[in-house]
Amino acid sequence: MVESLLVIGVAISIFVGFNIGGSSTGIAWGPAVGAGLIRKVTAAAIMTGFVFLGGWTVGRNVMETLSEGIITMEISLTAGVAVLFFIGLGILVANVFGVPVPTSMTTVGAIAGLGLATDTLNYETITWILSWWIFTPIFAFWIGAIIGRYIYSGLSQRVQIENSDGPLFAVNRDGQFATPALGPNTTWREVVGTTAVVVLGCYMAFSAGASNVPNAAAPLVSGGALTAEPAIVIATVAIGLGGFTIARRTMESVGSDLSDIPLLAALIIMLTAATITTALSSIGIPISLVLSSVGTIVGLGWGRASRPVAAHEALSGRTADTDIVMGALTAEDELDEVPPIGEDEPEDVLEADDLFKPEAIIKYVTMWIVGPTMSTVLAYTFFVLVPGVV
Repeated sequence: MVESLLVIGVAISIFVGFNIGGSSTGIAWGPAVGAGLIRKVTAAAIMTGFVFLGGWTVGRNVMETLSEGIITMEISLTAGVAVLFFIGLGILVANVFGVPVPTSMTTVGAIAGLGLATDTLNYETITWILSWWIFTPIFAFWIGAIIGRYIYSGLSQRVQIENSDGPLFAVNRDGQFATPALGPNTTWREVVGTTAVVVLGCYMAFSAGASNVPNAAAPLVSGGALTAEPAIVIATVAIGLGGFTIARRTMESVGSDLSDIPLLAALIIMLTAATITTALSSIGIPISLVLSSVGTIVGLGWGRASRPVAAHEALSGRTADTDIVMGALTAEDELDEVPPIGEDEPEDVLEADDLFKPEAIIKYVTMWIVGPTMSTVLAYTFFVLVPGVV
């Protein structure tokens, strides 16, 4: 009986990890794949390796919070399987609505539902986690806003990531020994840019592993059904499988629901989101990459579009006759010279496509609320009606 239940739990854990891989691989490697800098199979392989590294190191802190911090009792194998089921259900609903899966939030919600049903919920820990969920997108927004208003325009004029025809590197066979050389059309600028994209993709994958591996593994670790090490391996394999399969589509379409984001802007968003997520994971906070990613996207667009007005006007909303159009990043390369802050910009920049769609932001935020709320309510109802599984 125990063995059969463990097999079911592992199967659900793989399902959760598989869907996590489909979502997080697209977020981490979508910009690089979309720019033609790396192949999908290569991206999935690198993703799997760095997810394992993130889960094996920083992810253990998050696993400890999920396993021991949210409720004051051990999660039995039966209860762990039920919790995993509700996590998987939350992922399924998010996929149906076509938004990035707030897996960490869904996981916390399901465990909190168990805690409420058994009167073992650690309210101090939950309050601590919720406060970070509220603070994170706000903090990410202001980082993006500062970069967008004061740094991005100048940076876009100096840093252009190129992608020439042909291979990045080649083999020179003219001498006695074959030696590596730049591709026929490759420049050192392209090498540096491509390296930056790949390094940030690896960093994003590490961050995804730190925050997401525990979501698929912790419910089976808490009650001792599995130790941390095999649970991490199982979760990593499942995430990698998702990266090699369903993530192929998400790597093509990532970001399209929010905007047509230039590659430089995407790299800034990746760096900011990965840093915030890794930092919070290191102190044991279950957090989703989506929170900081969307916050940075909105902040970056607002900061860039607010350049034509003074700071106090942008913050107060009193912009006189100047419209703050959330966009402008998409036309940034058309500027030969960056106007100073407070001066009007060319008409073609002010009429650029929106950086983000407000309706998409509303959908994301709604899922941040509905996802964990639904998993909490469903888990609470189940464990109240079927107390014998605890």
